[in-house]
Amino acid sequence: MKQTVLYKIVHLRHSYRTGFSLEIPHLTISKSSSLGIVGPNGSGKSTLLRLLAFLQKADSGKIYFDGSWREWGDPGCRLKVTLLCQEPYLLRRSVFNNVSYGLKVRGEKRNLTGRVHNAMRLVGISPEKFSHRRWFELSRGEAQRVALASRLVIDPQVLLLDEPTANIDRKSSLMIRKAIEKVRESFHTTVVITSHDPVWLHDIADEILRMHDGRIAGSGTDNIIEGPWVPDHDGLWTKVLPDGQKIRAMKPPLERAPGVLSSTNIMISTRKPVEISAQNVLSGVVRQIIPVADSERMQLEVHVGGVPFSCSVTRYAVRALDLLPGKEVWVIFKASSVQWQ
Repeated sequence: MKQTVLYKIVHLRHSYRTGFSLEIPHLTISKSSSLGIVGPNGSGKSTLLRLLAFLQKADSGKIYFDGSWREWGDPGCRLKVTLLCQEPYLLRRSVFNNVSYGLKVRGEKRNLTGRVHNAMRLVGISPEKFSHRRWFELSRGEAQRVALASRLVIDPQVLLLDEPTANIDRKSSLMIRKAIEKVRESFHTTVVITSHDPVWLHDIADEILRMHDGRIAGSGTDNIIEGPWVPDHDGLWTKVLPDGQKIRAMKPPLERAPGVLSSTNIMISTRKPVEISAQNVLSGVVRQIIPVADSERMQLEVHVGGVPFSCSVTRYAVRALDLLPGKEVWVIFKASSVQWQ
């Protein structure tokens, strides 16, 4: 079934005085979808969310929302789109008054108490126990859940979440995930999430994109290999990892160009291969095994010389190779598999 486009970004650009610039030539986000965005700190994830929330003005380019070009500060969009930041910001008042604030500002007082209590229960916060608690009486995880409830109570069309589970307890992380799943199921809310937790994100996102240096650099399972690259004697170029192992690639356009390595172009072996044509045979350790929803494949996170590699393997291969966290493996790929942006 064809999905309806909610967001359409065209030639979007935003720069800071530090020299960093966000550049998104084209991006579409469908209605009722869940998009995950991964990438290192400073890659532009938070800036993109603020632009999607119409809280920040772009230097150039256009954002189309629900079929119309919308500008920064558009009041119609601000009522439909809400952003939850990594640091939970609460007003200096009770939990109930924090969650009800958005409804009161909008003048929506009908069944206010019932709606507030429903939003609190949605995030696993008991109205009976927490309604009268003050903002300073909450743990970080509880504060984040209250902040999420204050967004959910207004029934947003779009929910933007910036690292919602960073530095919070496991219970809060689970309740936030369940709340997101519930609003998607019940209200068809469009969700865009940034996160450093690949397991959490794979469980909730329909699609994952990776950002690097202000640009979309492929899917969330792609590996970004940063330079510098130095020429080798055989015409290939190498990147030296912290433990001395080398990644070999074709000639880059620039010495510091980031290379993109698809997780599907990596083979995993539990024995060091011999007489193999692949130019990269690297020793690593399995750190995580992440099931891919509705798929016969799994994502392995393998640390090679302190650098994490995402590798796509079948569930059969995981069983046959007896892959477990902590197991030593060999990561194998061709030099030509490293592509340049």
